[in-house]
Amino acid sequence: MLEDVKRVILVLSGKGGVGKSTVSTQLALTLKEKGFKVGLLDVDLCGPSVPYLLNLENQSVHQGPDGWIPVYMDKEQKLAVMSIGFLLSSRNEAVVWRGPKKTSMIKQFLEDVCWQDLDFLVIDTPPGTSDEHITVMENLRQVPQCSAILVTTPQQVAIEDVRKEITFCRKTGISIHGIIENMSGFECPTCSECTNIFSSGGGKSLAEYAKISYLGSIPIDPRVGKLAGEGKAAVKEIPDSKTSKVFSELVTQLTESSRNGGMQ
Repeated sequence: MLEDVKRVILVLSGKGGVGKSTVSTQLALTLKEKGFKVGLLDVDLCGPSVPYLLNLENQSVHQGPDGWIPVYMDKEQKLAVMSIGFLLSSRNEAVVWRGPKKTSMIKQFLEDVCWQDLDFLVIDTPPGTSDEHITVMENLRQVPQCSAILVTTPQQVAIEDVRKEITFCRKTGISIHGIIENMSGFECPTCSECTNIFSSGGGKSLAEYAKISYLGSIPIDPRVGKLAGEGKAAVKEIPDSKTSKVFSELVTQLTESSRNGGMQ
């Protein structure tokens, strides 16, 4: 089912609560706004937030003749979404599964979903470096262009966990596209001034130390927070925000690297 996917982007983090799902959804929405055909796969089985962020909680998936049919955001079918959240009866239902069952479900998501012809497949992963990540990597070996975007926050504990994620990527042969520092200061929605309420620069320093690309700093912006649950792209709703600029530049980089055969 992945043979017609041109490029896979894994969104990884060393710990939870760094805004990885927000980065994944806004990246997918930005790619869609730029005219690409995109898939968004949520493999965070115990904390699936993609359906909520995209305002798709009342949708459901069904079985077609060739496999599962994902949920589409639009009539043009430019953004396809798959998440275990579509298979649960409510947002409050807990997924209490051991490793083998989670592994089996992720394999189904990767092998049995009719993604069709995609320019990009963005995969929102759970935090850490466990069974889910290994299963994803084993099933992505057939995709020629696959790279990872690492998400961190300015706090030292998050940066230390991203170091482990870098080690995981290098041990498993995942190409790292770069690091994004999320929640990097607070951007005033009135004057656009950014104030560092936490420490800053940790993500950039780690990128320099690990010799990987630094993709930018995304501040806390109340306007972006309001888009959560509405399924709207920041690049369209608030194009002058720093968040929009970071995602626009990221899509440009991804497009250029895809033309050049992916990250080395």
